[in-house]
Amino acid sequence: MLIRKPNDIPSSEITPEGIYLDRRRFLKRAAAGAILAASPGFLAAGCEAAGQGGTTPSPEADGLAFQMGEELRDELTPYEDVTGYNNFYEFGRDKGDPARNSGNFQIRPWTVEIGGLCHNPGVLDLDEFLRPHELEDRIYRFRCVEAWSMVIPWRGFPLARLVERADPLGSARYIAFTTVYRPEEMPGQRQPILDWPYREGLRLDEAMHPLSLMTTGVYGRDLPVQNGAPLRLMVPWKYGFKNIKSIVKIEFTEEMPVSTWAHDKPHEYGFYANVNPEVDHPRWSQARERRIGEIRRRPTLMFNGYADQVASLYSGMDLTRYY
Repeated sequence: MLIRKPNDIPSSEITPEGIYLDRRRFLKRAAAGAILAASPGFLAAGCEAAGQGGTTPSPEADGLAFQMGEELRDELTPYEDVTGYNNFYEFGRDKGDPARNSGNFQIRPWTVEIGGLCHNPGVLDLDEFLRPHELEDRIYRFRCVEAWSMVIPWRGFPLARLVERADPLGSARYIAFTTVYRPEEMPGQRQPILDWPYREGLRLDEAMHPLSLMTTGVYGRDLPVQNGAPLRLMVPWKYGFKNIKSIVKIEFTEEMPVSTWAHDKPHEYGFYANVNPEVDHPRWSQARERRIGEIRRRPTLMFNGYADQVASLYSGMDLTRYY
């Protein structure tokens, strides 16, 4: 993992917002600067003084500089697409519904309950939840199970730090997450689209992997509601539905937790949800994907391109059975 912390970036590398939000000019600037050495499949990112406690400086004030690994210079998906093309069924079925229908959603006050098999349970205000953690910016591929993809600069902190803080018991093998349930603010929850509230989970070793990110922002800004504000999961080698949004509850369990899509449609969606071009969805191929903004499809990469980092987590498993 090569992550650049705030004090690693000289002022000469801070990018003005006009360049920061213009992907082509941004890439030209990034290519001219120093490139971090990174293992294949991992995109490294730097950030300005993000601070703690979830406070994000405005791009207008500070700007932001990302550096990409030399092995992978994928073009960033524009901010407008990242925030305007979303699956968040709590606000509706269509890709534009989350942005259109989330105006009444309140992200303050917000609490996160931590419980289950751990030594340090509790209910924390969002600021208290975030305060101990230094935020980082990372560029990850994002692959939807629907065979479209993006490249997104996220902001957050390693999920492993939260696990260490909760201090799970020796019997804990999994970590479970639950989305907020507010049908008065989330119109999709008034319909029987899924079994609400939305739930997801990971094996504990997956949660402890350095790539797993508890996410608070995108493109150097706080998460918009349609992207899962104020707190979501980002596990880049898994399909997008695994990356649960608007988290209010985190539990440590001994048994595999309920995963909403795997529960509602077990013949189509598995608990692991690892990106695998060799295992098709029952209704479409997963061998290729459409990068948003492109016309031609590109080959899907095993584990979304992060195989060198995460394949060892599944050593000896039949990935066609545990999909």
